[in-house]
Amino acid sequence: MPIIVIVIIAVTLVMSAAAFQNHGLMEKWIMRPYLVKERNQWYRLITSGFIHANWPHLLVNMLVFYSFAQVVYAYYVGYFATTGIFLFLALYLGGIIVSDLPTYFKHKDDAWYASLGASGAVSSITFAFILMEPLSKIYLMGILKMPAIVWGVAYLAYSQYASRKGGDNINHSAHFTGAVFGIVFTLILRPAFATDFIDQLLQR
Repeated sequence: MPIIVIVIIAVTLVMSAAAFQNHGLMEKWIMRPYLVKERNQWYRLITSGFIHANWPHLLVNMLVFYSFAQVVYAYYVGYFATTGIFLFLALYLGGIIVSDLPTYFKHKDDAWYASLGASGAVSSITFAFILMEPLSKIYLMGILKMPAIVWGVAYLAYSQYASRKGGDNINHSAHFTGAVFGIVFTLILRPAFATDFIDQLLQR
């Protein structure tokens, strides 16, 4: 298990558990676009990605992250050597920040709005994995097996639909934006991933 993966999971567990026990910390770290705008509390774009609404929310995100992070990390280090460690961290933190930006611009005048969770970052890692291993099998709910690319397309379509529909208090736009960031960031680092991706699909 790469140390950076362990550190991310550990920091997320500690900060989330602390926020569960202390409402003041939850309020200080949660993403509130209105306070970011009015008080320049830009740190919330990062801290909100390390806290969660409840234990199931936390454990699901960390389980998904754990499932895909090791493969993505191995690719990053394999192609970029030691620099890959920092690029992997940039992928994760960038997923948190970039996935929060649409939310910020949409709700910067809404004092009531708040969001939290690592879903944007986890989506970045997951879709970087799909770019690298599009035909790897993913088990949906631990039962239904499908190629990663099929799952990815369905997930993006659902996230976009749910974001437009709204009404369930889930920040689906963060899922979608994080996924796109994970793909784009990885392709910028190594454009040849696009060729590798197509080759894998054609060899099917």
